[in-house]
Amino acid sequence: MAVPLTDQERRKQISVRGIAGLGDVAEVKSSFNRHLHFTLVKDRNVATPRDYYFALAHTVRDHLVGRWIRTQQYYYEKDPKRVYYLSLEFYMGRTLQNTMINLGLQTACDEAIYQLGLDIEELEEMEEDAGLGNGGLGRLAACFLDSMATLGLAAYGYGIRYEFGIFNQKIRNGWQLEEADDWLRYGNPWEKARPEYMLPVHFYGRVEKREGGGVDWVDTQVILAMPYDTPVPGYRNNTVNTMRLWSAKAPDDFKLHNFNVGDYIEAVLDRNLAENISRVLYPNDNFFEGKELRLKQEYFVVAATLQDIIRRFKSSKFGCRDPVRTSFDTFPKKVAIQLNDTHPALAIPELMRILVDVEKLDWEKAWDITCRTCSYTNHTVLPEALERWPVYMFEKLLPRHLLIIYDINQRHLDRIAALFPGDVDRLRRMSLIEEGDPKRINMAHLCVVGSHAVNGVAQIHTDIVKETCNFCYFSQTHPAGWIWPPGRLFDTCVVVGEHAAVAVALDDVTWGLSLIQVLCYHMAKLIIKLITSVGHVINNDPAVGNRLKLIYLENYRVSLAERVIPAADLSEQISTAGTEASGTGNMKFMLNGALTIGTMDGATVEMAQEAGEENLFIFGMRVSDVEEVDKKGYDAREFYERLPELKLAVDQIQNGFFNPEKPDLFKDLVDMLLNHDRFKVFADFESYVSCQDRVSLLFQVKNPRAWTQMVIRNIASSGKFSSDRTIRQYATEIWGVEPSDVTIPPPNEPPFKAQD
Repeated sequence: MAVPLTDQERRKQISVRGIAGLGDVAEVKSSFNRHLHFTLVKDRNVATPRDYYFALAHTVRDHLVGRWIRTQQYYYEKDPKRVYYLSLEFYMGRTLQNTMINLGLQTACDEAIYQLGLDIEELEEMEEDAGLGNGGLGRLAACFLDSMATLGLAAYGYGIRYEFGIFNQKIRNGWQLEEADDWLRYGNPWEKARPEYMLPVHFYGRVEKREGGGVDWVDTQVILAMPYDTPVPGYRNNTVNTMRLWSAKAPDDFKLHNFNVGDYIEAVLDRNLAENISRVLYPNDNFFEGKELRLKQEYFVVAATLQDIIRRFKSSKFGCRDPVRTSFDTFPKKVAIQLNDTHPALAIPELMRILVDVEKLDWEKAWDITCRTCSYTNHTVLPEALERWPVYMFEKLLPRHLLIIYDINQRHLDRIAALFPGDVDRLRRMSLIEEGDPKRINMAHLCVVGSHAVNGVAQIHTDIVKETCNFCYFSQTHPAGWIWPPGRLFDTCVVVGEHAAVAVALDDVTWGLSLIQVLCYHMAKLIIKLITSVGHVINNDPAVGNRLKLIYLENYRVSLAERVIPAADLSEQISTAGTEASGTGNMKFMLNGALTIGTMDGATVEMAQEAGEENLFIFGMRVSDVEEVDKKGYDAREFYERLPELKLAVDQIQNGFFNPEKPDLFKDLVDMLLNHDRFKVFADFESYVSCQDRVSLLFQVKNPRAWTQMVIRNIASSGKFSSDRTIRQYATEIWGVEPSDVTIPPPNEPPFKAQD
């Protein structure tokens, strides 16, 4: 008689190994059919292309999830040092195609969908771009997550699950209009809600001293952080890492007393206000409530993430739910936290609060752990982009953290005073607190002081951060999603702002395609209106005909970039030297064979070093030249009076040539350029026009073969700018981890067979 199985033995039948993956075209078709009917509850008579997209996405996701589970099992078994990448943006783009490529499923899925009489490209177009980012910062974070999975690093991305993205850009009568980016309206097949890991986040309240020493943060407002996990597959290695995004939820008892007096409506409205934290990406901060909401977003993601990190640190043992680590001595050996710009800077005082107030560590030990754990990437040196929060806002919203920042600053200044006795000006420059009305907290200084490694996203900006912050340790792009067949001649510019306003010289461009990134401030909108107005004149001039076109493509995002960048022949990187943090777009253009016309700024400097400056079209001032101009004083009118071509262009703009219905429309823009231009745009104009003449001569007239040779040299030199190489360097030099070439066994094989 057989011995009855124990419950534990029976439970061994519950295994990911018992679930078949996708092996061939027939299995893809079968899974697709099952999901269309049983997951979406549709048949072919009523199914739409979007339904077919969701059926395919669920089919691919099934194959992905087994590897996702197996990866987490592997991490808990091996207990490696984990890397946590904190960013308020992850510009992921579309997921389906990237996942099929990384899992090796693209050929099978293409054939299966073809055999079912459908068009896979049409289905891919149904996917919404994830509304989680808005530019280079978020795109860099997305590339880095991809590379960390490809290199087998135990890495996690942490951010906010925005209900609405930045906005959908529409151009009406030449003006930018914003529409809500409701990217989740049809649902997201790639994410998994994890309510079991929901965590409380505290705001407001007051600080109360304990009798025996120490303090408590009491009478706080509590918001719950609900995690949503998205798998991030590596390239053909079965590693699937996790991006965990937090959504704000009001607790069940939020304002419950209002129900007792019958004010149901007020209670519901207050719940909605509490959940605004994760409602929209980067709210406009021109008014107080917007700024407070933005600060709430930054603390919300940090507070929830650090609780999650510490939970995982304490329980990092395979099959164990209870804490197994009680000492934080090994925390920096098991945890690396990377701050993507200053937005997650509050991780530093929050980690100190947890270690000192909750875990009861003494200050010096807690500070040592914090500094050895955190590292910081700076994305810009522009003053308006460096965060400086009013002290009074911290007093109201995060009173305990303000006290911690004061303590950090005092100890920091004490060290500086000991090193440089009597240098009061140095103390003022290096303080975390900027005196003024109001007093402000410099978040970049906080990041530098509280991190063991600091880097800019390009070498030139690492150097500038060293000099301007008085205290530094890379950025690239992931090539897999950006290499496509080349197209016909396009001259592209993917930026708008005062520091890149030399784009008004587009009358010298052979074929102009202007792609302008979405920004909200007044001058950027005015520049967009100017470009569309200039385009209207050029595109409707019969004398010009088809010789020159200026096209503005609205709503620029990852999926559009993946079409435009491969079509480009010339990439405009025209920021004033020293003002653009790096740019990952310029690297993508280089990968796809577009030649660069640009200043020696950001990553263009390193691109010129790799490919040779003779293989780029470099114009304008260098950083040293900008510094010289600053010393002498910049006079825009001197260039305006001396350069007839520039004077004609500016006069046409200010006299209403491009907008006769309202001649003074661009008055503010012209006034800025002539009287208040801190980016010194006119100083580069003459050099830019001359450089464009070189471009035209080489491409069309003199030597197309030489152009092709330059293209080949650029592509051949682009390897350095792979984010895989960058992450290897981050891993070894900053995080203290080694990339792994181990291929984790798929779910249908015994776990960790390669290591047994």
